[in-house]
Amino acid sequence: MSTEWILVYVLAVATATVKCSDITPAVFGGVLDGMPAAFGDFNSDELTDVFMLRKNGTTVEIFLAAEQEPLLRPSSNLSCTFKRIVVGVVPGDFDGDVFMDVLVVTYDMSERLSYVYVLWGGNDRLNCTDENEPLIKMKGQPLAMDYNGDMIIDLFGLDRESRRTFWIFDQSRRRPEVVHMRSHSDPIPLISQPHSNAYLDLNSDFLADLVVTTNKSFEIWHGIEEGFFFHKDIEFPYGIVLDRNLHVVMGQSLYLDVELTGKMDLLLPLCFDVSCANSTIMMYSDKWYNLQVNFRDSNNMLWGFVSPDGQRYTDTITLRGGDFNMDGYPDLLATLKSTTGKQKQSFLLENVACDTCTGFGRKFEVKWQALNPFYNETAMAVFYDFYQDGILDVILVDVDKSTGTYRTAAFKNSLDYDANFVKVMVLTGRNNSMYPISPGSLGKKKRTYGTNLPGPSIAYRTTTQDGSPRNAIAAQLPQSAHFSLNLPYTTFGLGRTPNFVDALTIGVGGKSREWPQIIPNSQMVVIPNPIAEPWRWKAQLFVTPSKLILLSAAALTGTCGLISLIIVGLYWKERREDKIEKLQEAHKFHFDAM
Repeated sequence: MSTEWILVYVLAVATATVKCSDITPAVFGGVLDGMPAAFGDFNSDELTDVFMLRKNGTTVEIFLAAEQEPLLRPSSNLSCTFKRIVVGVVPGDFDGDVFMDVLVVTYDMSERLSYVYVLWGGNDRLNCTDENEPLIKMKGQPLAMDYNGDMIIDLFGLDRESRRTFWIFDQSRRRPEVVHMRSHSDPIPLISQPHSNAYLDLNSDFLADLVVTTNKSFEIWHGIEEGFFFHKDIEFPYGIVLDRNLHVVMGQSLYLDVELTGKMDLLLPLCFDVSCANSTIMMYSDKWYNLQVNFRDSNNMLWGFVSPDGQRYTDTITLRGGDFNMDGYPDLLATLKSTTGKQKQSFLLENVACDTCTGFGRKFEVKWQALNPFYNETAMAVFYDFYQDGILDVILVDVDKSTGTYRTAAFKNSLDYDANFVKVMVLTGRNNSMYPISPGSLGKKKRTYGTNLPGPSIAYRTTTQDGSPRNAIAAQLPQSAHFSLNLPYTTFGLGRTPNFVDALTIGVGGKSREWPQIIPNSQMVVIPNPIAEPWRWKAQLFVTPSKLILLSAAALTGTCGLISLIIVGLYWKERREDKIEKLQEAHKFHFDAM
């Protein structure tokens, strides 16, 4: 390759930007009234389905993902309607039969209680339940977790008497067993409402821990084989106590490895005034840091978080994480509101280096134009991989100002440079004797390899192009309340590094296994069964060839073709010269014959 071509290539890479487009018709067709509530692979076809709310939030309907357009298709036989408004949806296996069930939370205004139901799933079917017989009545919304390590999803929250409670499900489909959480102080701090309780591994022992949000701190409860024990309090920044600092608005916490240190950081959106005109993002990494996000756009208009207004998606401030530009560092999606008007709009907050920061090396920068052409009123934005190519796209929910109705939109993230990734999903791994797993059967014909599993830790080690080591960690489905909308898989961007991932470590239930030399651009499904024998855990790897590999193959083919042409040309030239030489030899006069 000549110097000029190398220069052109370098300039093209250096000026690479993220291009996006509106692909709403290709994704939803003409059905735009669905509101995303949760994600999960309901029919086990390796495609992530979307659990939608329709009919003013009273109907739960599953939009099945497909490989042809429209990419998300409503299924009327996979829907259930309720009289009350649905405020939460949690897919998972609540009876251990390996088929995905759907937990639905509705809210009763008269009792001020949440009613919890489970729509029991089967082989491509969903059984609607009697709305008059809820399994649980509770305050607030539940957190999905696994209390006893049996790979059946359990719940944590407040019962009707405001006691901290675990609800333990088994295979019977009866009312769950009730276990009250032991107290660690007197009086017991109140759990904030809305809360941002979480279930993830914080001390690297591969057992998921419990984070409880109270009115003055985050309580850290370390996981044991069955249950939790109190570890410490993380007090809110600036000594905030929610009952006293009434002018402060605190949003949902989010857990990400912001700086790629191999350790989870706690992100907290915070407003210093009721209108959220003065907004920031706090990060806890051994201590609190104010990331000092600049919320002033190029037109000098100041934005801030949306102060909780009781509407769907904006009843609390929620950040959603994902690596949008595939550089390895997790970015954010957030809904902001202009301080001079009433316009609400969702924006991308890109994770960028910070040379002037003290104590931390990354910050978030609002990319005001990244989600063009969506300038409409948007209530929410969430990451989703429409084309199963490892690149995170975006689902947005628009709001019609005149009617107040919601409308979904789809946004394709088209990177104009080739980035690599590793996509990992950890499943419950339970078995069903009626639908046994056979070796190599993971795929579209089998539906028994498990469902959404909250709490696993996923970490990797690799080496970048400049030879420096890189570590990163993520938690799978750490939160489930208040439309947290976590994806059931983790996507790690690797940037332009085409190297093998040195090691990928999965931790579940106090056990772990490491897989070495993972091919980049791989989608990996991990089945931790049996949970006590990690060396027997199964993993299926699906490789997606990148543009770089295809271009390399094309370049190699072209080079081989060119060399072949040169060889053929030289061979033909030599044959021609030999023929001329023979003719000249035949016409020579032989003096010896005289």
